[in-house]
Amino acid sequence: MNTLIIEHVSPKVLPSEWVRRLHLLPEQTVTVRIETDADTVSAEQGGEFATDDPAFGIWRDFAATADVEHYVERLREPRYGRNDLEGL
Repeated sequence: MNTLIIEHVSPKVLPSEWVRRLHLLPEQTVTVRIETDADTVSAEQGGEFATDDPAFGIWRDFAATADVEHYVERLREPRYGRNDLEGL
């Protein structure tokens, strides 16, 4: 089960039905907790990608990031040098 908790959420960004049911005032904030069911199939378990929103997953097909560790080491190497990374 995965859980996402978002604190200090303004009623302005919540669905109006939630605001009505919770009797929220504009100056109040709430904590939103979202849990997935154990039987929900995730994108990693062989389903499709979790969202069609173009802001998510823009790097998923980028071949250079297939090996994440190598990619990050290559990005860091000019700043730290190869010898500096060995102690991490």
